[in-house]
Amino acid sequence: MSRVEDAIARAAADGRGAFIGYLPVGFPDLQTSIDAAVALAENGVDIIELGPPYSDPVMDGPIIQEATNAALEAGFRTEHLFTALREITARTDVPVLVMTYWNLVVQRGVDRYADEVRAAGGAGLITPDITPDAAADWIAAAERTGLDRVFLAAPTSTDDRLDLIVGATTGFVYTVSTMGITGERAELDKAARALVGRLRAHGAARACVGIGVSSAEHIASIVEYADGAIVGTALVRALRDGGVEGLAEKTRELAAGTVRHGAAPERN
Repeated sequence: MSRVEDAIARAAADGRGAFIGYLPVGFPDLQTSIDAAVALAENGVDIIELGPPYSDPVMDGPIIQEATNAALEAGFRTEHLFTALREITARTDVPVLVMTYWNLVVQRGVDRYADEVRAAGGAGLITPDITPDAAADWIAAAERTGLDRVFLAAPTSTDDRLDLIVGATTGFVYTVSTMGITGERAELDKAARALVGRLRAHGAARACVGIGVSSAEHIASIVEYADGAIVGTALVRALRDGGVEGLAEKTRELAAGTVRHGAAPERN
């Protein structure tokens, strides 16, 4: 198993769903973003999702856009991502995935990007705006370097598309809870549960649900049927409003929702 798959398996063995936490690199500054990512690991996150800021973040909601814009205005460069990866992975064994828009990878070169992520201790990439059928170069680079490649599945994905996603993904399938951008919602779309069921039917071994997950109650509901829950906006807000200490408190609060009170989800 990869480090990501192992983290999900260890959480399941502990009677929990995996907790995946997202933060942007460079917000509110580079060193604080590094300390914040380590705080996630120290307070209950099983997998860190690190996002390099991008000028056209089509999937991000207003809180994350505000943070990434601030990082860009402060002078974020791609090199800072690899600095952050090296420092975070030197301080924690929790695997770190890079959640990146594809243009950033292409600009640097697919093979170069993969090599630099691996050399810095990263575990793989989550690529929200590229589909497996357009990602042959990345799939080849991931196979060569041993990095996980996490693709997204949406409630609107056809059965043929799900076959493609499941076949190309390693680590876990990023299961989009509802159509739209990231953010907090009072209720998660019931389509998430149906989509995880469809992914299982297509052979997905691991499916983690994101988009709109903002409370321990959301997480508790998700881990009844999925392998893990992904939280972004709520953590970015906590960092913005309360610094690293506030983030640590919020992380512990959310982690309480990962404990399963019934049987683990069935898998194929």
